[in-house]
Amino acid sequence: MNRFIKMMLLFPLMLVMVSTAVPVSAAPYDGYNYSWWGEPEPAPNPYLPFKQISGQSLSTGPFRSPEDLFITTDSQIYVADTGNNRIVVLDEEAVTARTIETFMNDGQSDHFLAPQGLFVRTNGNLLVADTGNKRIVELTKDGDLVKVIGAPQSDVIGAGFVYEPIKLVGDSAGRLYVVGKGVFNGIMQFDSGGQFSGFIGVNNVRVNVADLFWKRIMTKEQRSKMALFIPVEFNNVDIDGEGFIYTTTSEAFSNAPVKRLNPSGADVLKRSGYHPPKGDIRFRTGGTRPGTSAIQSVALDQNGIYSILDSTRGRIFTYDREGKLMYIYGLLGEQIGTFKTPADIDMLGDKMVVLDKGLNQLVVFEPTRYGKVIRQAVIYNDTGEEQKSVEKWREALGLNSNLEIAYLGIGKAELRQGNNKEAMNNFKLGMHREYYSRAFERYRKDFMWEHFGKIAAIAIAAAILLIAARVAIKRNKAEPGIAGFAWYTIFHPFNGFWELKFERKGKVWFAVLLLLLLSLLYVLKRQYTGFIFNPSVSADNVSVIDEVKFVLLPFMLWCIANWSTTTLMDGEGKFKEIVTASAYALVPVILMQIPLILLSNIITMQEGSFYRLLGSAGFIWFIGLLFVAMLTVHQYTVTKTVMTMLLTMIVMGIIIFLGLLFFSLAQQMISFVTTIYKEAMFRIGEG
Repeated sequence: MNRFIKMMLLFPLMLVMVSTAVPVSAAPYDGYNYSWWGEPEPAPNPYLPFKQISGQSLSTGPFRSPEDLFITTDSQIYVADTGNNRIVVLDEEAVTARTIETFMNDGQSDHFLAPQGLFVRTNGNLLVADTGNKRIVELTKDGDLVKVIGAPQSDVIGAGFVYEPIKLVGDSAGRLYVVGKGVFNGIMQFDSGGQFSGFIGVNNVRVNVADLFWKRIMTKEQRSKMALFIPVEFNNVDIDGEGFIYTTTSEAFSNAPVKRLNPSGADVLKRSGYHPPKGDIRFRTGGTRPGTSAIQSVALDQNGIYSILDSTRGRIFTYDREGKLMYIYGLLGEQIGTFKTPADIDMLGDKMVVLDKGLNQLVVFEPTRYGKVIRQAVIYNDTGEEQKSVEKWREALGLNSNLEIAYLGIGKAELRQGNNKEAMNNFKLGMHREYYSRAFERYRKDFMWEHFGKIAAIAIAAAILLIAARVAIKRNKAEPGIAGFAWYTIFHPFNGFWELKFERKGKVWFAVLLLLLLSLLYVLKRQYTGFIFNPSVSADNVSVIDEVKFVLLPFMLWCIANWSTTTLMDGEGKFKEIVTASAYALVPVILMQIPLILLSNIITMQEGSFYRLLGSAGFIWFIGLLFVAMLTVHQYTVTKTVMTMLLTMIVMGIIIFLGLLFFSLAQQMISFVTTIYKEAMFRIGEG
């Protein structure tokens, strides 16, 4: 009886648990996203497979190698069923379906042949890229023929041009934009009457430097046998509500596989994210599914959101209007939610529909809570609803604390509301220098107005101290000490380095101290340089040893290479003198580090030229001092000094090459000896 009562008490709770279960299939892969560093980080899956639609479950029969997909504003799903030479039309729930296989053309029945593209105008007219028949067919929503557009006729088209339209879109003015198979000149444009009006949006030619070099030195006959440098062809096209055309290419290692073309054909796609919108940032070069992402299609969502399909690994990448990555999902495979040969994608409300050519089916993905929250946050941010946007971004951070785009979204909302300090903190967490600079500029302006009196008093006091120090130095007639001699040398290099060599005023231990001081300052610079000029380093990931190696190894390499070179060229400088003089020449670089650190924390990105100017001034000063040092130490002429310094750089490269070669050979020898030892021990064990 007690067990029965307990079961009755638990029954309502069980009902609640069942009723709240999400009716979707779990994804057979782990979600991830890319950080500012380009590293894949775990993330919840933004979309999960909701259902699969195959022709076998419809009255139309199975699909056969479908190539294109288009979803209208009233949720009608059009599929170019290429292998069956027809167009299949489904309703939103894919319950009812109809096919378009034939139409009347000049009183005779006509049919499609391997159609690979389709587009539906706002008035319901259907445009079909009838690839096999080498034409474009426009039908009314009732299936009546409007017009047929054949091969373009123009003087700009070569004699060997083959017209095979594969994808197409139309704009509100009745113009038509067609992607042709093997067409490298760009997108073909037809006017509202079906007349060819030219090409737009041609891709830039990517030239291999080595091939270009060989092409210049080859004969005309040899060049004729080389592969031509031609643009990559487009493979898909879409159009947004503003009339901008989105195109995709499958070019390997391209940073612009998706473009947004204006009416003149210029790419105006924003790429303000951490990485260009090109799919996977990290990828394998061997094994299964190697290589860069091959972008096959683009699907447009509302408020500038768009997704691209990668056919290499079957993944879908979604970006916002500014090109920032929102989330990633999908994979090649044979389980539910994976694809064999994904051919196209399109949005069905907030759902994503994927056309799988290999499995002859449609896969419908439904957003999870994580995906919904990010999508709504981006939409609210785009429409200026800051409060709602912040709420959604905070909810997204609760689901994924690694979501850097969420901090950026919160920061933008805080910036619009005038909370500059909070905006700066969020932009720093979101690793976005541009927006951080905007917030910092406003914060700095407010801070200076509030503390103008204190800032002015500190500036006046600093000026007085500098003047007093200069007067004290001038009045001091005593012989400068070791540090004073280094100061004297950077302003009087010819006298200073002469005294360093012939009067032995330079000290080796002080030269070593200068190198250690420079190493310490580089560590401080890496830790405390302002975020705008040093976003990639935090105090937690600075290695003191690495910074010391960055200073000492190049310095010692220079000294060894210079001593080796000048010994063969009658140089009078000893190795100790080369080390000492080179270290003293580094004093301007040392002096510039503290001002650079301070300056980086009080200027904006737009004022960065002052930061770079100060750093360049210190480096140029160092090069000038190093030149005078080598001139004096070795007692060379100006021409010979320049020549030996250049030869020193070459010798440094040779030393590095020989060092790498030695370590490579040593590694191979160790591997060989280890293998022999293991084999010998194995034989002994068998015996």
